[in-house]
Amino acid sequence: MRIVLRATVRSVLVGYLIVLLLIPIAAIYVKGFSLGWTPFWNEVTGPLAWKSIVLTVKLSIVSTLIQAIIGTLIAFVLVRYHFRGRSLLNSMVDLPFSLPTSVAGLMFLTLLGPASPLGKWLEGIGVKLLYNQTAIVIGLVFVTFPFVVRAVQPLLEQLDPGEEQASATLGASKFYTFFRIVFPAILPGIVAGSMLAFSRSMAEFGAISLISGNLPGKTMVASVYIYGETQNYNPEGAAAISLVLLTLSLLILWFVHIVTRGKGRLA
Repeated sequence: MRIVLRATVRSVLVGYLIVLLLIPIAAIYVKGFSLGWTPFWNEVTGPLAWKSIVLTVKLSIVSTLIQAIIGTLIAFVLVRYHFRGRSLLNSMVDLPFSLPTSVAGLMFLTLLGPASPLGKWLEGIGVKLLYNQTAIVIGLVFVTFPFVVRAVQPLLEQLDPGEEQASATLGASKFYTFFRIVFPAILPGIVAGSMLAFSRSMAEFGAISLISGNLPGKTMVASVYIYGETQNYNPEGAAAISLVLLTLSLLILWFVHIVTRGKGRLA
């Protein structure tokens, strides 16, 4: 009876994964190549499509590098320092996960728009943070904010403080101790969190569609281009670009799995 129950539960879970993940993924690949390799390649390498892919990858890399640095510092502060408001700050880290990204885009429009006090002041000193690539980076940093922080925090909490104390006792500076003891221990978390942030950045639509301006060839990212193709009754073109992003995301997730499977050790 127990064997039958286990087999039933396993079958239900496998079937659920097949229906929820594998079939939709397979559908994208089938649709993307439905017209053959040449039309697929022409769609992907079209001037606007290719520029949107390159722009998406480039700005995703920029936002990921920012997250790798800022996220690690924030995780270090949240774990190692105790101050008033720490628990509130810790809970606020997950806000981008629960907030609809379109709302995040509207927040930035309200905060940085030309009608706001801050927007007027920035415009007065010649700084424009909306409807350009800077706006895209700001939006991507916001929506991917929790990934590195939440990936690094558990590794810092598990790190034996005795190792750092021993290093300090031997006369090592805090800078040396961090890069020889702390950094190697949290590196898998930094890499995994950064890769997830990169993958998430490539897929962002809601916030970016509101604050980027969506200028073809200049500020139009791949997700917005895909939406435009569906509105222009070109599902094959939309599927082709989606297939590129999907493949990159799958490769990134595979890499994260390789990095983190060795019990949090890299190298």
